[in-house]
Amino acid sequence: MLYRETGQFKTDYEADQQIFPIRQDRWLVALFLAVAVLFVPTVINDYWAKAVLLPFLVYAMAALGLNILVGYCGQISLGTGGFMAVGAFASFKLMTAFPDMNLIVVLLLSGCVTAAVGVLFGLPSLRIKGFYLAVATLAAQFFLVWLFNKLGWFYNYNATGQITVPPREVFGFLVTGPEAKPAVTYLFTLGFVVVFALVAKNVVRGRIGRMWMAIRDMDIAAELIGVRPLHAKLSAFAFSSFYIGVAGGLIFTIYLGAVEVTEAFGIDRSFLVLFMVIIGGLGSIVGSFLGAAFLVLMPILLKNFMVDWLGMAAVTAKHMEITLMGVLIIFFLIVEPHGFARLWQILKEKLRLWPFPY
Repeated sequence: MLYRETGQFKTDYEADQQIFPIRQDRWLVALFLAVAVLFVPTVINDYWAKAVLLPFLVYAMAALGLNILVGYCGQISLGTGGFMAVGAFASFKLMTAFPDMNLIVVLLLSGCVTAAVGVLFGLPSLRIKGFYLAVATLAAQFFLVWLFNKLGWFYNYNATGQITVPPREVFGFLVTGPEAKPAVTYLFTLGFVVVFALVAKNVVRGRIGRMWMAIRDMDIAAELIGVRPLHAKLSAFAFSSFYIGVAGGLIFTIYLGAVEVTEAFGIDRSFLVLFMVIIGGLGSIVGSFLGAAFLVLMPILLKNFMVDWLGMAAVTAKHMEITLMGVLIIFFLIVEPHGFARLWQILKEKLRLWPFPY
């Protein structure tokens, strides 16, 4: 009775095409944002920022980008870690070359650099697809990691090969470096993620998003009705890489502060973000957040439960955590192959009919 469209009349086309056409959905989103913006900063500490909230937000950003490419356009990519490295190293070079440049501008330009690189490595998608495209993007992953390891210019010839973020302020608040307050770094990252999630939602609902989905569903038929594969695929690679590059910049500047390319952006990062997209739900904006929440937060919950409640040794708990995560991933994919986004959709459909039988 609480989740019905009954009585919610739409009197114009604009109202009918709202992102959240049901009033209860708007209330729920507003409540989440109010809690995230007004309540969480008052109770956040270093542990919650560095171990829970910041990794969730930056990986949700990366999952958004990959979902645009894989979920909406149907182009498989295993080079996410390499593109995140491009965003991180582009941020580092811009911050060191232009000390007075605003961090927001740095992150946006890093996304643009990553978009250009993504388009370059997306060119093979015009000729190949499926597993062959996956291999091509995997080659991009290894090439980019090798490049950032071998060319000292990218890390300013540091003997360790590590890049470290210099302190930067945004609107008078320190947002980078160990002295930055957890609430400030959290709100800065949250602002980026919310804005770009809104942009992604509007893009996939518009002409460009319909073009991507036409290519995903049947590229030959899409071409016959006037969709240009060159424009569709390369624009998907550009949008996706932009989001992933911004996520890589956030990981370097806000989350970690210092990174080494092999450790921070190896092939395991590519698979991690891909699993987030698959588990959360392909072709779903909310699924990107659900998948990131599951793969970032669930290991922390399992580890704390096994160590603090069951008294396991930390090493044993780590092995059990990896095993249980694998089992849970298999279980959820068997229960619902379309991911958590589909489970959320089913739940909302049941709420619309409750308490009547269905």
